[in-house]
Amino acid sequence: MKIRLGLLGPSDSLEFVESVLKNWPEFICTSIECLTEEDLDDKVTPLLKEEMDMWLCTGLITYNIVQSWNQLEAPIFYVVYKGSSLYKTVLRVLYEQKIDVNEISFDAGDSTAWEQALVEAGIEVKPKFVESETISLNELVVYHFKLWESGQTKAAITGHPIHHELQRLGVPTYRLFPSSMAVEAVVTNMLRTYEMLRYKATQIAVQIIEIDPFLGIAKDSFSTDELFRMELKIMEHLLTYTKSIHGSIKSTRFGRYVIFTTRGLMEDITRNFRQMPDIEDFTQLDQEKMTCGIGIGQTVYDAEINAGNALLHAKECGKGSWMICFDDKKIAGPLGKPEQLTYSYTSEELEALSQETSLSVMTLNKLKSSLKKLASDELNANELAKYMQIPARSARRILTTLEEKGFAEVVAEEKPHTRGRPRKVYKISPF
Repeated sequence: MKIRLGLLGPSDSLEFVESVLKNWPEFICTSIECLTEEDLDDKVTPLLKEEMDMWLCTGLITYNIVQSWNQLEAPIFYVVYKGSSLYKTVLRVLYEQKIDVNEISFDAGDSTAWEQALVEAGIEVKPKFVESETISLNELVVYHFKLWESGQTKAAITGHPIHHELQRLGVPTYRLFPSSMAVEAVVTNMLRTYEMLRYKATQIAVQIIEIDPFLGIAKDSFSTDELFRMELKIMEHLLTYTKSIHGSIKSTRFGRYVIFTTRGLMEDITRNFRQMPDIEDFTQLDQEKMTCGIGIGQTVYDAEINAGNALLHAKECGKGSWMICFDDKKIAGPLGKPEQLTYSYTSEELEALSQETSLSVMTLNKLKSSLKKLASDELNANELAKYMQIPARSARRILTTLEEKGFAEVVAEEKPHTRGRPRKVYKISPF
């Protein structure tokens, strides 16, 4: 097992983390010095993004920069500064500067982490100036400098490159470094995560694809020979697609096909189940005529059952929709749509609500997911229909039922741009 690991951070921290990682031959490391998002733009090439299995940032500041950049898809970890890596720096400041803890400004960790570190060092004082929310390097420099300039603090503890800039401004500044124990802890976490991802990637994935070649065409205009030619053409494209995902295919009847592969390969071609497969032969098929359910399972039987469930949900969303049913019975989709939802059709907490409202647990879960997607507890029937991929009349029925049972109330009415009745805006009670 070889794990391709991208290391991100300032040069001196990279050297230290690399020296610790030499004890783990499982990792093949590529170190990239970066201090800003501009460094990431310049040095983390598209090829590197694809090659790396995981990324490790040498500290929280680098991790925040990478998260803000938001262009890495592989799992991202960072070395947590805690325990000895924190309190040894505090003790050094107190010894050299002859000051109190409340005269030090901190970042690179939250208040709890610093409090715990001080307790471990035998210091029963809560730090007064801890900045854990700011991401911008310039803002962190300003934070420490203004406290020092106003006389509220006499020293700062931070990371690179803030450390260098504060020193330039005359602030007594101490640099945090990770401890070998902190690096070892995150390595253990990475190895566990990699094993879990590898296990998930080998799960069975089954696609049930239904293609309606007659959509929009009079069915009596085709002869048996023409139908046979259509079948051969569809199979030709699907065989090429199946080969590209190292799978196998069987036709259960005209227009219905079952493809077997692995979860890992399906994740790759759908960009982690977010979009339709972008494979040349596959895209030549009319996507609007193709409805698909993808099932994930530990066995072929489980995956095929889940694929059937996913296909039923896809059909509810309309022709051309793709849905996924995972092994934990969660449903996601439609792929490639901005309204994509993830919900479950099994939930103990919603069983009571289902019995009280006569709405299914699946419907309630879809509603809950829609509200989360909207980031609001207020919506009208058209919005609900859009996110749940159902007719507007069905959305109105759901909202009316919730209102009757006391789980929703009308809080406003919107006038439509064209003729018609005002649209009711409902506020949904938390559930």
